[in-house]
Amino acid sequence: MSLPPLLLLALALAAAPGARGACPAPADLKKEDGTRTCAKLYDKSDPYYDNCCAGAELSLEPNTDLPYLPSNWANTASSLVVGQRCELTVWSKKGKEGKTRKFSAGAYPRLEEYRRGLFGDWNNAISALYCKCS
Repeated sequence: MSLPPLLLLALALAAAPGARGACPAPADLKKEDGTRTCAKLYDKSDPYYDNCCAGAELSLEPNTDLPYLPSNWANTASSLVVGQRCELTVWSKKGKEGKTRKFSAGAYPRLEEYRRGLFGDWNNAISALYCKCS
């Protein structure tokens, strides 16, 4: 009995070590002094998950509200990690306009895998954000 190719692919991906790539675990998002980091955005992703969550990073404190990202971060994020018991809400246009999405705790190594409307994705599309933790 042989398994269908799609099932084999799904099993291989689920069993692959490092499926979240080089991204830190949500529980590891802490500063050196032990205080919590709500989320981290990264400007690099890659078809190989082990090369994701690289490049420049933007760390977000709990309750960070940025309707206008710094100019060097607008439409730049390609990977992100949200800390435990935290939620990151993002918008596609500055001033908290346009499409919106909520990312719960976890690693998101390739934002191009998350749909933004019919034809777009979230890679290089975040222009505003709000990060909160409970």
